Parts: sequence; structure tokens; C-alpha cells
Amino acid sequence: MDRTVQREKLRARQEKIEARIRAACERSGRRREEVTIVAVTKYVDTDAIGDLLAAGIRHIGENRVQDALPKYNVFGQDGIWHFIGHLQTNKVKDVVGKFTYIHSLDRVSLAAEIDKRAKALGIVVPCFVQINVAEEETKFGLRPKDVLAFFAETSNMSHIRIIGLMTMAPQVDDPEEARPVFRGLREWRERIRELPYGNLAVEELSMGMSGDFEVAIEEGATFIRLGSVLVKDEEES
Repeated sequence: MDRTVQREKLRARQEKIEARIRAACERSGRRREEVTIVAVTKYVDTDAIGDLLAAGIRHIGENRVQDALPKYNVFGQDGIWHFIGHLQTNKVKDVVGKFTYIHSLDRVSLAAEIDKRAKALGIVVPCFVQINVAEEETKFGLRPKDVLAFFAETSNMSHIRIIGLMTMAPQVDDPEEARPVFRGLREWRERIRELPYGNLAVEELSMGMSGDFEVAIEEGATFIRLGSVLVKDEEES
């Protein structure tokens, strides 16, 4: 399809999404500026990322290192890149120094590897700790019972900066069913803010996807991860 047509369709989708975000912010007494869209681009090609950047969407989220790197090599300097998928320890070397944010920090061994790579590069990596609030067997993330121990064990890692928390809600037909999960993550943020560790600045909440982002915003999301609702035509979603 012609790129001009693609970009027109993208702008139409943006307008609809913006209206929904603003309405969710109004319902919850929040400002629109508090919510950042991360475009999830795992199912689109490199040209589509160019379309997103041209439309003013700066934040690009990728799930798989091997799929992301060819896209990053083309547009890496033009956007702000988020690694949002499960990160294998042996792939950290390909992520640190390229992706500004890592949303899926979920174990001490991964934190140690990120810290080591960041130290070698002389940088500090902003990370979200992934919590499996719903305790789904098929999802990654820290179980609630392990959260406090994780923060204690990583408190001396000076080259990671834990800026927020991330979760994935169960896939449900009614987005309202996801609300307790999003509320649970927000409650974890309030609890973690009280911890006395120097590498914590837990302000952000990465939660909400195409099917439930409005509820996530109402519960405090600051980063929403939008894939199909943004990058596909409605009839393809």
C-alpha cells in the first residue's frame, strides 16, 4: 500500500486513540501530559516505524531483540526505544546502550547483567520492574511474594535506575476485569516508594495495552503499550 495512504490511516487511528486517552484522563482527574504512548511494533516492518515517527510518535516498543535490531539500525537515532519483552540474560549486551528503557526487569540475575553492561558503558539504565500481579502461570514477572526481596538484593546496583513498575493484565473480554490488576500495581508503587534504597525513583507505571488502556489510565498508567489499535487497521485488529 502507498505510504501516503498508510500515514493517513495512521493519523485517523491516532485521532481516535487521542480522544479515548483524553476522556480517560478527564474521568480520573489527570492531565493528558501524564500519559505516554509506546507504539508496540513487533508485528510491523521498518517502513511502518518510519510512519509512526513521521506522525510524531517518538516512543517505540519492541519485544524481541533479533527482530528489533534491524529496525533500530535504521531508526535508532530518531526515536526513544523501549525493550518491553522478556529479556534473556545473554541478549542484554544487544539491548543496553541502544534501548533507553527496559520494561521487563524480573529477576536478580538479569539486573546484575544489566548493571554490569551499563557500568562498562558508563551509563545508568532506567528500568521498570515487572510484577506478575495476577500471578498467571503463563506470564513472566516477579510474584508478589518475591518483590521486596528483589529490591533488597538489587539495592547496591548503581548502574540501573528503577523508575517504575510494569505489569500485564490477563486477556479478558471486559476491560473492567483488568482493573484490580492495574490498581494492584499502583498500590505496589506506593509501597515501594517507602523503601530506603538509593537506586529507586519509582514514579512510572507501564500498564495497559490495546484492549484495556483506558482502564489502565484511570488507575494511574503513565506509559501505555499500544500495538494493534495503533499500527493496524481496525478490520485487521
